[in-house]
Amino acid sequence: MRLAKYLAQCGIGSRREACRLIEAGRITLNGHIARHTDPVRLGESLNCLDSIELDGAPITKTETLAYWILNKAVGTDCRLLEQDETSLIYLLPKAPRLYPVGRLDKDSRGLLLLTNDGELTHKLMHPSFAHSKTYHVRLNRPFTDEFVEQMASGVQYKEVRTLPCQVTRLSAMSFEIALTQGLNRQIRRMSSALGYKVIDLQRVALMTLTLESLAEGAMRPLTQQEVAVLKAAVTI
Repeated sequence: MRLAKYLAQCGIGSRREACRLIEAGRITLNGHIARHTDPVRLGESLNCLDSIELDGAPITKTETLAYWILNKAVGTDCRLLEQDETSLIYLLPKAPRLYPVGRLDKDSRGLLLLTNDGELTHKLMHPSFAHSKTYHVRLNRPFTDEFVEQMASGVQYKEVRTLPCQVTRLSAMSFEIALTQGLNRQIRRMSSALGYKVIDLQRVALMTLTLESLAEGAMRPLTQQEVAVLKAAVTI
């Protein structure tokens, strides 16, 4: 098994985060600085036959996989920074270690999936899988039908042109948008390029997951059925 994949299964983070740790020289394999191409030897019952350490601390076994959903409030920073008192890290349980699947801007709110399943995180985050995320957006002033058409067909800003997406008007000043891209501050920048300012942005769904009645700022573990349905949708 590739080292990054094994680290993801150990709950270290997503494969991308595991790659960052390897690149930073923080992972050692059998006493040597690890490389991306290093394989991990697995024995019976998938027990690791190699000595792997993160910052000198042994990684000895995989954690039980956990899946939680958080209704993030505005003001919570998704970066896991201990020096930031607004960081998501202070809302998470001590064990198992959970990581957000993607981010919501500090000034955005709504559904955030938290897990230590690195494989699922990889499939949900990698652009090639094109999984949908749905948002409710409120603008600073009423918008036209032309705005809806432009948002749906793709918007040019800087050197980026967004992919076509689904946009539905909810009211004179709000709309629903379903994206398969994950560009930084994408909805805000799309709206700004068309002359509007986002004043409220809420993620209401991630693939098969929805907020339902979960209160803002609250979190709960997913049911076994929710996990099974999500994984089935991801592998389609």
